[in-house]
Amino acid sequence: MKLYSTNNKNLRVSFKEAVFNSMPQDKGLYMPVEIPHLDADFIKNIENFSLPEIAYKVASTLLKDEIPANDLKALIDDAINFEAPAVKLDDKTFVLELFHGPSLAFKDFGARFMSRVMSYFLKDGEQLLDVLVATSGDTGGAVALGFLGVPNTRVTILYPEGKVSPIQELQLTTNGQNIRAIEVKGTFDDCQALVKQAFADDELKANFRLTSANSINISRLIPQTFYYFNTYAQLKRQGLNDVIFSVPSGNFGNIGAGLLAYKLGLPVKQFIAATNINDTVPRFLETGVYETKPSTQTYSNAMDVGAPSNWIRIMDLFDEDVESLKKVVTSYRFNDEETLAGIKEIDEKFDYVACPHTAIAYLAIEKFRQENPEDESAAVFLSTAHACKFPDIFPVDIAAKIEIPEQVTALESKPQHADQLGIDFEGFKNYLLNKA
Repeated sequence: MKLYSTNNKNLRVSFKEAVFNSMPQDKGLYMPVEIPHLDADFIKNIENFSLPEIAYKVASTLLKDEIPANDLKALIDDAINFEAPAVKLDDKTFVLELFHGPSLAFKDFGARFMSRVMSYFLKDGEQLLDVLVATSGDTGGAVALGFLGVPNTRVTILYPEGKVSPIQELQLTTNGQNIRAIEVKGTFDDCQALVKQAFADDELKANFRLTSANSINISRLIPQTFYYFNTYAQLKRQGLNDVIFSVPSGNFGNIGAGLLAYKLGLPVKQFIAATNINDTVPRFLETGVYETKPSTQTYSNAMDVGAPSNWIRIMDLFDEDVESLKKVVTSYRFNDEETLAGIKEIDEKFDYVACPHTAIAYLAIEKFRQENPEDESAAVFLSTAHACKFPDIFPVDIAAKIEIPEQVTALESKPQHADQLGIDFEGFKNYLLNKA
């Protein structure tokens, strides 16, 4: 597998190099030189395969000989050791539960696969690998658990002060060992900017072996394609072939993975990018003007992103052709009041408790159906996090229905620690240089 930079189509690097460097020197993002099409027989018979089997087929098709077959199978079996069920709500509506991994969020797919890939490529005696990650909520917890105890690695997680839920903060600050957390007095965009500046700083690059665990890293994107294929397999088992995916979208890595799956041959009829009021992409698709803005805090905090990094990947997948993109991707935005109404509607109609991000994806499905009443495709909206992570958002009667997983209860007795920093890069740089 060879990759290029979205800023330099002539660049060629190996998968290993892209994983450890995360971001090209020209500040683009790595993309596969070739996106092969999965063979037609596999897609035709996909319902006969398990999630690990599907994951191996997709990964091996993309990676080719970067990791030997038996090693790749073992890596996938270890990383993807939990289910992602498409739960049927009615004959044409499904919720894809992506929160059955250890951190209770969809980020477990990417973080666990990436940590295993990095551990596989790391050699004894090599320089310590410093993993930097900015999080708006769930990424940090998934990365922390994915890398916890992995030899020869150190993870530094930056999160915005007061803008993650209490359970999310516990997942960031109670790990110890090779995981450290920094509470930044700013927004997620500020955290992300600090990480990107670190990769561009010559002194830091000379002193540390830096890599990123954010979705800018291509090894985060690849495993997220697995559950799109696996969902299609689940629907085919029920006799359904036409599918629409509605994806809660913040940094646009999740829907970016879905679109990569589409380019690999997954027969998806439509993707819906569902956002909160941080609506850079909906505005772009409406006006043709791509204009970022500072992020605004909402109930759906993992989507509070004003400058989504992965959008350049999505544009690259469609060769910068906006009209072609718009044939496949629709986007809607919803505010907090609408989000809460969506949570209540899902509860009333289906007796199902959805987190705020999930509710936004559901609302987008309903809006799409209103605008396209003739479309009878099965609709799948992605549930990206367990509802227990957002206890303060739910009405009392709905909150009472939430079952608290054992791993969350265990966190409450652990000591917390986080360092505090402002948004200035020099402060973050000094922290990295001087903090043992």
